[in-house]
Amino acid sequence: MRIVDVNEFYSPTGGGVRTYIDRKMGIMADLGHELICIACTRGPDRVEERPGGGRVIYVHSLALPFDPKNYGLFWRAEPIHRLLDDLRPDVVEASSPWRPAWIVGKWRGDAIKSFFMHNDNVAAYPLRWFEGMASPERIERAFAWYSRYMNDFLKHYDTVVTNGPALAKRLRVRGVRVDVAMPLGIERSHFSPTLRDEKLRAALLEQLGLPSSGHLLLGIGRHHGEKRWPMVIEAVERAGHSLPVGLMLLGTGMGSRQLARQLGGSPHIRLFSPVYDRERFARIMASADALVHGSEAEPFGLAASEAMASGLPLISPDTGGCAEVADPLTSETYAARDASSCAAAIQRLFAREPLILRKAAIVAAGRVRTDREHAVDLMAHYQALVDQRRDVTRRLFSAA
Repeated sequence: MRIVDVNEFYSPTGGGVRTYIDRKMGIMADLGHELICIACTRGPDRVEERPGGGRVIYVHSLALPFDPKNYGLFWRAEPIHRLLDDLRPDVVEASSPWRPAWIVGKWRGDAIKSFFMHNDNVAAYPLRWFEGMASPERIERAFAWYSRYMNDFLKHYDTVVTNGPALAKRLRVRGVRVDVAMPLGIERSHFSPTLRDEKLRAALLEQLGLPSSGHLLLGIGRHHGEKRWPMVIEAVERAGHSLPVGLMLLGTGMGSRQLARQLGGSPHIRLFSPVYDRERFARIMASADALVHGSEAEPFGLAASEAMASGLPLISPDTGGCAEVADPLTSETYAARDASSCAAAIQRLFAREPLILRKAAIVAAGRVRTDREHAVDLMAHYQALVDQRRDVTRRLFSAA
């Protein structure tokens, strides 16, 4: 099959979306399929062929007002429709709920149209912006218009896919159409409990002002309100009243200054720049004692899955993508958005028998879903829809 992804979230300097698409191109080529991504650029149109299979077609677009250096916005339908007409895909995907949802939805080609839900904008923004001012139920009711808006453009699609069960559950409660949940996966071969380095662990703890007998927590993600790092920091500080526990936060973002001010002279919590070298990142992850996660809005726990594949226990909110992938034998959950509950979860985890917890985490590492498994399942879903349409067309021609 040929799949064309009209994706304004793809950027050469992007993060999770770029990683997902780039990896998916290679996997699909191995499976005998072709993935083509139509992406935004501020410059002239160009095509980027991928040696392992697939390509990215950049289309001149508007700049995203909040991040013009990295991301763009599709507006005109004609260039996209022209490319789709020329490419003649078996399946065309869209994921942005704004202009691309309508551009792809109203294209008149005969491909299967798939809307792939990656984000929960209601949870990421209004539920966070207005918390404390109104109950979650009232905020949900106030933004019910957004669910109606989504259902309007979803009428033009043959299938609606989410990136996991957490998002599917939320959308269905709001009355938004969802046909199938297709959990993402990770490139598991990069991560392993065998990468654990006790010398590295001791060095990291030393940077946090703790001896090797302390507990090393790892937090990974951009410094954005959705990640709830201020709550996580407060929880670690509370847990630190009775435990020798430290936290290293790998990330950066618009909230970095606020987090630095919150930390002040905290001796056991530090901000670290992101680690882009994958081998070093995997060693750091395997050498920590647990991953602590704050966001209940994320629909898929990417960092949580990578941590589990590295043999780490998880401390996560009781809702969201991280909670969905967490292994109950190696995880502790807490009431979302509650620093006191998070602190108690940290204390419960480190009160467990370390050797038993370590062995259970190593077993759980081998069960983490891979990105290849995700691609295989997604292609099977699309193939079934393509075959179904061909059967209908064949019967119509036979009847005529």
